[in-house]
Amino acid sequence: MEGITRFCFAASYAVALGFELLQLVRPRQIQRLLALSFGGAGLVAHTLYLAVQRPPVAGPYGSLLLLAWVLAIFYFYGTIHHRRLAWALFVLPLVLGLVILAGRVAPSPDAPPPSGFFSGLVGPGFWGAVHGGLLLLAAVGVCVAFVASAMYLVQARRLKAKLAPTQAVRLLSLERLEAMNRRAINLAFPLLTVGLLVGAALTAQHDEALKAWTTGKVLGTAGLWLLFVLLMYLRYGLHLRGRHLAFGSLAAFVLMLATLAASHPFAGGLP
Repeated sequence: MEGITRFCFAASYAVALGFELLQLVRPRQIQRLLALSFGGAGLVAHTLYLAVQRPPVAGPYGSLLLLAWVLAIFYFYGTIHHRRLAWALFVLPLVLGLVILAGRVAPSPDAPPPSGFFSGLVGPGFWGAVHGGLLLLAAVGVCVAFVASAMYLVQARRLKAKLAPTQAVRLLSLERLEAMNRRAINLAFPLLTVGLLVGAALTAQHDEALKAWTTGKVLGTAGLWLLFVLLMYLRYGLHLRGRHLAFGSLAAFVLMLATLAASHPFAGGLP
């Protein structure tokens, strides 16, 4: 298991995506089975890699890989459950993109070995793990909202152009996609809020608290929370729906990626 590298599961996800794209051109049941097999192999390798390497989620590398792993489970389950829908075409590129982005921010080979998933967070122990876990779950919600929004915009464009749905590319209805986006945002917002409050309380107890407030990680998380507030107001205050919320969810995803890629103020010192 120690021989498993990031390339192993990234390549498996890429091959699975290739078969899914081929399915668009020439639909065949064998191609769907091969795509699911390679996707499953990638998920197994991804799981073993995290179990052996244990990259801390306080750092960009660990948080991106762990988020990609959760979404890989989301992809695998959704592909089986919605076997007639083009589920993988939207989720797999997201998983693969997170793995590639993690490679861009990977620690140097001579870096000290990690001590655990939640090591190096603002406060060691229970509350540090709570802080990291809540923010990770909120990030999952943002990713689900992103997938639902991307599907919504594609489906809305197809309906506007009056394109007939094909056998190879089927999507959920606009109503179900909008509900999926709304539920993801509604679940992610309280998780992000509590995680932000826990992180703020832990940061206030740190000797370098003043410098931490101006780091990209903290500012990005605060900006993401404000964007969530705006999305909630647009949905429940102004009763806007559809494309407005979809584009807002896309913006939240981009901001979340930038925040995850930023270094944690208390993981390896202040930048």
